[in-house]
Amino acid sequence: MTVHHRTVEVDGHELFYREAGPADAPVLLLLHGFPASSHMFRDLIPLLEDRYHLIAPDHLGFGHSAMPSANDFEYSFAALAALTTALTEKLGLTQYAMYVQDFGAPIGWRMALEHPERITAIITQNGNAYEDGYVEAMWAAVVAYDADPTPENAKAAAEMQSEALVKWAYQHGVKDQTLLSPDAWQHDLSLLARPGAEQVQVDLVRTYLDNFKLYPKFQEYFRTSQVPLLAAWGAGDEIFPPAGAKAFQRDLPDAEIHLLDAGHFALESNAPEIATLIRDFLGRKLV
Repeated sequence: MTVHHRTVEVDGHELFYREAGPADAPVLLLLHGFPASSHMFRDLIPLLEDRYHLIAPDHLGFGHSAMPSANDFEYSFAALAALTTALTEKLGLTQYAMYVQDFGAPIGWRMALEHPERITAIITQNGNAYEDGYVEAMWAAVVAYDADPTPENAKAAAEMQSEALVKWAYQHGVKDQTLLSPDAWQHDLSLLARPGAEQVQVDLVRTYLDNFKLYPKFQEYFRTSQVPLLAAWGAGDEIFPPAGAKAFQRDLPDAEIHLLDAGHFALESNAPEIATLIRDFLGRKLV
């Protein structure tokens, strides 16, 4: 396997991405969630690189991409989607399948709304687009901060970046936790500890609430496009539970839903299983 680790300037910002696979193969764009980075695809890439051209960027403010301060850049999902679209254009990607997880989902959905003709297929791994997968308790602190952005509410919203909650995000719903490498959450925590990172993430998660307002448009995209969709979903996820996966079939009757014995970060324990599902799915859909 050969994985290239590259950076490219997009709209004045350095974006890092991992690239593997034949340049002339079908493209699969890998969009990570919070608080991860393209590092979350480290086990998946070797299992797919023989058949697909893989591009796994770090969103601005994450991983090895630049992290301008919250005073210098207005972090939002709309902004990150625009940067990712610009990245694909700079790399000359005219069509691609998308793998989306967690925060990567609303970034990917926004990209699909803007350019539906570019999206060949979607794999969603605990990446939601329906109220069915909404857990009110998970968003209570963010809703409170959005309504009243006091320092106290900001502190509560920032708790999602704490060591305890980041570790929980990886471990919950996983029966055999010996399958989980602590390197994953320690990697994320080291990046969250950078000066200014807390405010960046608080500002960004506050705009997650805008994604809920766009759910009807995302769902209309699914209905009108009938884009091929595979949900490879950690069934033990308490952040985006299985109801969010099953909901896709309302608008995409042919969506293929697989509930895995895994948690929110299913690749940490089930990468070979997910790779097998992807190879079968894209092998049938990208013809």
